[in-house]
Amino acid sequence: MSPRPANWRAPMHNVLVTGGSRGIGLAIGKRLVGAGYNVIAAARRESDELKAAIGVSEGRLHFRACDLAAIDAIPAFAKLVRDEFGPTYGLVNNAGLGTEGLLATMHNSQIEALVQLNVLSPIILTKYVARQMMADGAGRIINISSIIATTGYNGLSVYGATKAAATGFTRSLAREVGKLGITVNAIAPGFIDTELTHNLSDDGRKRIASRSALRRLPETDDVARMVEYLLGEGGRNVTGTVFTIDAGNTA
Repeated sequence: MSPRPANWRAPMHNVLVTGGSRGIGLAIGKRLVGAGYNVIAAARRESDELKAAIGVSEGRLHFRACDLAAIDAIPAFAKLVRDEFGPTYGLVNNAGLGTEGLLATMHNSQIEALVQLNVLSPIILTKYVARQMMADGAGRIINISSIIATTGYNGLSVYGATKAAATGFTRSLAREVGKLGITVNAIAPGFIDTELTHNLSDDGRKRIASRSALRRLPETDDVARMVEYLLGEGGRNVTGTVFTIDAGNTA
């Protein structure tokens, strides 16, 4: 087999990334655009960072507004993406809430919001996008979980429950749709500045880093690189798996 030329790019596949306006989602979108994918970043509103990234994406990064908390609007949104961009090759369920709080004092509305956006919304969106993938005979679904799903953390019991749901959903759905050529995997990031460490002091970050095998915190682009791998040829026979990216925090 001859080596790929230096300017080789992935085929122009459409990838839908939720929570794509900032943090991990934006990092994923930017990396995939660089790899040749056509990315639809879904979020409630377009951030300045996303707008800037779209401006230099050569038409490969797009923003489409979607409030995933509005469950009844999700089917129409999935159809809109399909009608406008064509088949959806990849779905990255990244949008979610990271609300902290002790269960005993957390308001019921906060619990409901966490469960709805972190569990119900991605499941419903996946239902409608997976239907399209099943008709196409191919697709890649990637759910963003968290190491908290397995390690636990004080003040994140509800969040941890929602992320554990994401991993359970991943493993069973992989069984359901594998025979149709669709892979389903999850990525469990550790403490990344844009997610679980936003309320931590510098000393807190240093303490977490010191407990990691690599003595550092992973970055958003580390997650983006794994998404790129799972969407590419390297991930064609990988399904039902959870990839931990935490610089060895759980090693």
